[in-house]
Amino acid sequence: MKTVRDDDGNRYLVLKQSGDASLIRDPETGNECYVKNDRLETVTGQSALETAAQGVSQPVRTLLRSVHDDPSLGLLIELADSGPLGVRQLLETYDMCESDIHGRLAEYTATGLIEETDVGGERGYRATDECQRALATLRSNVDGDD
Repeated sequence: MKTVRDDDGNRYLVLKQSGDASLIRDPETGNECYVKNDRLETVTGQSALETAAQGVSQPVRTLLRSVHDDPSLGLLIELADSGPLGVRQLLETYDMCESDIHGRLAEYTATGLIEETDVGGERGYRATDECQRALATLRSNVDGDD
């Protein structure tokens, strides 16, 4: 498999290629169709797996790369649902050690999932719109299975 670009700049995955045409898949929709090879240009510097990942929204991909375990996800959910929350409140309310909370807050701030804000005159954090969109997407796909 390889990544190609069409005349309009859209990126696709090549599933099969013959002399005249290629079977391509749109990573965002999953739709497949044949396109003449002269309308496609090979994209260098992007693997087929990176192209396939683009079928998932950027906010969700950011969240997936940033969250390492359930407590980390829970921290984001609490900031989204109950936030903004002050650092003192986070430390007193949740059963994570101080260094873990500060480490996760720093990582989430760096990735744009949360941002620093003022909560009652103290430093606090709130979920960004990007984080809210990612969580909404994940929650909309919950089917009740564990």
